[in-house]
Amino acid sequence: MDQERNIRRTILPNGLTILTEKMNHIRSVSMGMWIRAGSRHELPQVNGISHFVEHMVFKGTKSRSAQMIAREVDAIGGNLDAFTGKETVCFNMKVLDEHVPIALNVLSDLVMHPVFASEEIDRERGVILEEIKMDEDNPDYLVHEIFTQSFWKDHPLGKPILGTKKTVGSFERNTLLDFHGSKFLGGNMIFSAAGNIEHDAFVEQVTRRFESLPSGKSVVPEAPPKASARINMRNKKSLEQVQLCLGVPAPRMADDSRYVTLILNTVLGGGMSSRLFQTIREERGLAYAIYSDLNPYSDTGSLCVYAGTSSDKAVKVVDLVMAEFARLKNDPLPEEELRRAKDQLKGNLLLSLESSMSRMSNLARQEMYFQYFFSQQEILDRVEQVTAEQVREAANTLFQPEVVAATLLGRLDGLKLTRDHLVC
Repeated sequence: MDQERNIRRTILPNGLTILTEKMNHIRSVSMGMWIRAGSRHELPQVNGISHFVEHMVFKGTKSRSAQMIAREVDAIGGNLDAFTGKETVCFNMKVLDEHVPIALNVLSDLVMHPVFASEEIDRERGVILEEIKMDEDNPDYLVHEIFTQSFWKDHPLGKPILGTKKTVGSFERNTLLDFHGSKFLGGNMIFSAAGNIEHDAFVEQVTRRFESLPSGKSVVPEAPPKASARINMRNKKSLEQVQLCLGVPAPRMADDSRYVTLILNTVLGGGMSSRLFQTIREERGLAYAIYSDLNPYSDTGSLCVYAGTSSDKAVKVVDLVMAEFARLKNDPLPEEELRRAKDQLKGNLLLSLESSMSRMSNLARQEMYFQYFFSQQEILDRVEQVTAEQVREAANTLFQPEVVAATLLGRLDGLKLTRDHLVC
């Protein structure tokens, strides 16, 4: 597949895609089972079911109790984890190369044979309800969640990954079994591995454990969501700061303009030398935390600016962010700043591929969103080809006043924000 990175792909008769990348210089192997289904693929009445199932597979299988799973992983010094996103669920494990057969046994058992015992469901329901409360007590997380729900209003992409107290409270064993049976299908899944590993021998071991996996796919294509440019003011008197998110629609994951958008985001708020950090924190002292980030999905995306500041400074921060949007639209990017952003981005990209776990994740995501594996040189070349004029054109496409959405959370004390403040 890719000689530079030694990537290979095999697709089993049931549709399961197996990807490996051989890394000769390390002793670890990271592996992950990726399901092409996340919170955006859930029906409203079962919002949070993907995350609930992700938790529940660790609570026991037909041959292992939760304690046995934990002991078996600890006995080989392995790291076993899982996460749920808007478009994926992943179960992953990192071990020494000599322990790959044990890791595969445990991981395949979790994915293929969870029992979803009723008493464990009741217990885990309590854990997840506490997780929801914990996130509601985290203002940084909460403002992003409120922003996302408002930005993708009336679309599953805007629903919380954890679900709500109401939906989580309603899950029963049959709900989990139905979800597992409809999503854990060969054509819906990717098994990705990176490290000191031989592809053919690994495929043989994976095949033995997953050949009984049902074939088929379950993700139905849907129309891309339409962003909502709302101003959302949420009063929360217990907070000392006002948390704010300002966002606009951005390109999807596989969009041809993604490298231009990455450079734009790097210049705007992608680090300590970025314009937002320098202007709002270093020069004005208006915020401790200030940054911008990109959230790309299969069919859409968003670019969001976050800051935490005092109530009396919040409108000033919004004005300064809009001024930076306008400057990117109107003024050519200086060559020195473009060079710095390119080098920062290239460094970030290369450093992110240093571990077997990050390579494993990178493999799965490239398969999911591109069906193609980019070499490091291809990526570096694409970054290098970005011009200052392309960045300015992207800024003019992205930063249109009528599409800017804003969410403010905190002790607002009569604070007013209107569309006149979102002119850029």
